[in-house]
Amino acid sequence: MSVVGARPNFMKVAPIIAAIDKHNEELPAQVSAQGGRDAPEPVNHVLVHTGQHYDQAMSCSFFADLGLPKPEVHLGVGSGSHASQTAEIVKRFEPVLLEVKPDVLVVVGDVNSTLACALVAAKVSIDEPGARPLVAHVEAGLRSFDRTMPEEINRVLTDQLSDLLFITERSGWRNLVREGVASEKLHFVGNTMIDSLLAYRERAEKSSILEDLGLSVPKNGSCVCTKPYALLTLHRPANVDTRWALLDIIQGVIDLTRKYTVVFPAHPRTRKRVREYGLEAYFGPNGSNRELDRSDAVGDSGAIRMIEPVGYVDFLCLMKNAALVVTDSGGIQEETTCLGIPCVTVRENTERPVTLEMGTNILAGVTQQGIREAICRQLLSKPTGTVPELWDGESARRIVDVLICEVERRRARLARASATHFEQLDHRTVSQQHPSFRPGN
Repeated sequence: MSVVGARPNFMKVAPIIAAIDKHNEELPAQVSAQGGRDAPEPVNHVLVHTGQHYDQAMSCSFFADLGLPKPEVHLGVGSGSHASQTAEIVKRFEPVLLEVKPDVLVVVGDVNSTLACALVAAKVSIDEPGARPLVAHVEAGLRSFDRTMPEEINRVLTDQLSDLLFITERSGWRNLVREGVASEKLHFVGNTMIDSLLAYRERAEKSSILEDLGLSVPKNGSCVCTKPYALLTLHRPANVDTRWALLDIIQGVIDLTRKYTVVFPAHPRTRKRVREYGLEAYFGPNGSNRELDRSDAVGDSGAIRMIEPVGYVDFLCLMKNAALVVTDSGGIQEETTCLGIPCVTVRENTERPVTLEMGTNILAGVTQQGIREAICRQLLSKPTGTVPELWDGESARRIVDVLICEVERRRARLARASATHFEQLDHRTVSQQHPSFRPGN
């Protein structure tokens, strides 16, 4: 069973589901080659959507783009405070887990759905004491060391609850060992988000988003020339939930509009805050929000071009053709590193240090001056970076291989324990009838 709840989860789970499907497709050939002896079993998979992201553009379009199957279970949790949302997921997920009784529960990332479902699986008892799903955490060990971030709490607790921890970069291994997690639980497999990026990069070339936004124009009657632009994303509560924090970031970015179109697919919470704080003037004439309308897309200079959220393939196209990306997203730091696109992260820290050490990312902080300086530095230096270890599109296959192996081992252990238990019962029965009997006699 795999759980998704928010948009970043979809890109991480989609390759795992594809790897399961591929495993099942290859089974007939393996069964034939082995003559039916010790042939691997098909993997039966159940997808659960908690509904943490409930907006159509934030959820359904990503399912379509990534070819994800319709979830067998949709919990329909919706929004709420961290406490109420986490509690509601726990309450609704437990009966699903008890009904399906999976061998493994796969949770990904660091959202409330991740922690809530891991907690249920770690505490539940199915059929007999000690029999519960293995909890597998994909993207384990990442640490910002900032406990004011709700995601950091989710990461730390989920890792402590998990039986199998799948790591995307070497820092994750070091963090988990330092926290006392047994090394036999750790598996360095690479990054499934990069699996998705590599799988859909060619399809992104065919996206019409640049034309829709007026960012690509015909050249010499046939070739297409892309106008230089930057891409902006903002969604973290610390950056958008107070007027002064959001205003500082906007003012740090606004100078960029003098030379580049700045495209801003706005997260619903950010769009709501822009209206509440009266900051519409930074996003176009008369405070209007920018929609996907070619005639309105380029607009006046000096304004950030706010558009509606876009699907995965369209966003990948926007990202891979940008001169610069400014973001507070963790996943986008990784994707820009893989693509070789300069990235400025408007945060004081990152849980993905490999993007700073090997990649194209730098931390700007959240002050106007820091953001301006970081943008200038990236545009002048145009970093290329290198792709981190095992970010090769095969991470999901490695994960599925480990899961299958661990389930087989666990079943063997349970079978041995059960056999020993019944043997002891038989010995006790015989001893009661024949007091002189001892095991081995």
